[in-house]
This record gives sequence, C-alpha cells and structure tokens, in this order.
Amino acid sequence: MRICIFGAGAIGGYLGARLAAAGADVSLVARGPHLQAMQARGLTLIEGDATRTLPVRAATDPAELGPQDYVILTLKAHSVPAVVPQVAALLGASGTLVSGVNGLPWWYFHRHGGPFEGRRLDSVDPGGLQWQGFGPDRVLGCVVYPAAEVVEPGVVRHLEGHRFSLGEPSGERSERALRLSEALTAAGLKAPVRPRLRDEIWLKLWGNLSFNPISALTGATLDRLCTDPGTRSVARNMMLEAQEIAERLGVRFPIDVERRIDGGAAVGAHRTSMLQDLEARRPMEIEALVGSVAELGRILGLPTPTVDTVLALVRLRAHVAGLD
Repeated sequence: MRICIFGAGAIGGYLGARLAAAGADVSLVARGPHLQAMQARGLTLIEGDATRTLPVRAATDPAELGPQDYVILTLKAHSVPAVVPQVAALLGASGTLVSGVNGLPWWYFHRHGGPFEGRRLDSVDPGGLQWQGFGPDRVLGCVVYPAAEVVEPGVVRHLEGHRFSLGEPSGERSERALRLSEALTAAGLKAPVRPRLRDEIWLKLWGNLSFNPISALTGATLDRLCTDPGTRSVARNMMLEAQEIAERLGVRFPIDVERRIDGGAAVGAHRTSMLQDLEARRPMEIEALVGSVAELGRILGLPTPTVDTVLALVRLRAHVAGLD
C-alpha cells in the first residue's frame, strides 16, 4: 500500500512520521526549507519527552513519487484548487483521495441522499475544479483531530490528539476505508470508520466557524473569547445559525452549544489557526470555515445574520492585511 501525504507541514508531518515509524510505504510532498531539511536530515518528531528522527521520502514535485493507493490531503482549503492536476496525477487510475481539509468539504453533497444530491459548493470549490479534477467517487472523508506545529524546518512537535476519523460520503464501511484504518491503527493512531462522518465534520466546524474569525478580528485567545460575555454571545449566535442549517440536512449534534463553547474555553490561552495565519501574514481559511456555512444558508433559505456579519468583517480584515 503506497500512501502519499500531500502538504506535509505540521499535521501532515506528524502523520507521515507516524506511518514511517510503523514501516509504511509513505512519501511526503512539501516545499521550502521544511522540505530541504527533511531531504537532508530526515523528519524529526517530538512527542512529549521522546524525540526521534526518521528517514522519509520527500519531494516538491509529485511526479517523482509515482501513482499512489492513497493521497492524504493536509493542505489549507484555499490551497487545494491550485494543486488539483498534481494530486490527480498521483492518484493514477485507482487511487483514493483522503480529504483531511478543514471546513465543509467540496464533496459534501456527493451521495448525501437528500434533495441537494450532487450540489456543488462554490465557496470551497470555485468553478468546480476539484469536483471535475478529482471526481467525487475518489473521495474518502477524514476529520483531523491532532494538533501539531513545525518548530523549525524538518522538526514537528505533536501537541495533542491521535484521531483521524474516516468515512465514506455514502456512510458504508468500504474496503478502502477499512484498509487505511488498519494502516493508521498500525501506526499507533485512532482511525475509526464512521457511518455518519458529516456529524463529526459539523461538530468540528461548529467551533472553527465561530472561534476562528472572532479571534482574528479581536486578537483574543480561546479562553478570552469564550468567556467574555460579548464575544461568547456572538459565537453562540453563529453556532445556533449553523446548527439549524446542519440539522435541516440531517446532522445530529451530540452536545449543545453551551458545552461546545465551554470546551473551547477549557483549551486555555490558545491562538486559533486563523489568528496564527493572520499574524504570520498567510491567507486565512475564511471561505471553508465561514463562507461555506453562509452559502448553505442561502441554499436552504435560512437566514444567517450573525454569520454574514462576521464573514463580511473578517473578509475585510484579510483584504486590509493584503491576504486575500
């Protein structure tokens, strides 16, 4: 089984290192100093008090790697359209695309079974590039839970979490899902195959939708924005608007809004990924995390006044910062 991690930064590097340590046939696509360090010295993974350096096959040109059985995408959502041809070439004739990208996925309505079956989302797949370039039948969904960081080129520190939930858009327990689950489990990771992966997509998105843009607009860490009465209220309203949309589409939430916000507060003084991107002057995942929910609201005819307001503000924040 040949596995390629496309976008081997923090999460992709952590996943690649775990697979390499387990003896999997894994390769990494990365760029810049991080790639150069991995090619020269291997990939170093720091987990707690343990540090190990693993030889890995890393490239910036996917053509060097040949066709893969699985290509696991761990890029930011806005970076994917530009690499569709390269990823498609890696998939070959029968490879599986594992979508480990934050936010609502471009394939959301593939084999959804509802009145919007096959509907495409412009906010996350402008022009249908991914739908046409990959084909939705190639996709295996993945919700990524670990947190990691690149502390220096070629060195990844794992912070928390070991779960990569997998799921077919149809909900079936397919052979390809079970095979990948076995490979990830052999690497010491948790990789359950979920019949209702969209429930987990929304549960993770619930926090990202609200906490990320609010933090980018205010500069606040999670503990502050979840306990301040004003920003907590904004987050709650955004989440309630999203919940109505998701439940209309058949999603079930295992907890209520207050518990979800309390969970964010319990993380402590954490800077969200959107705030980190803003401070590092990198493009933010605005459309995948916020714009997609607003688009679904329009499709369903459900008002999203708070989501729309925050979306307008964070889009302008990105524009003023020169990040759009």
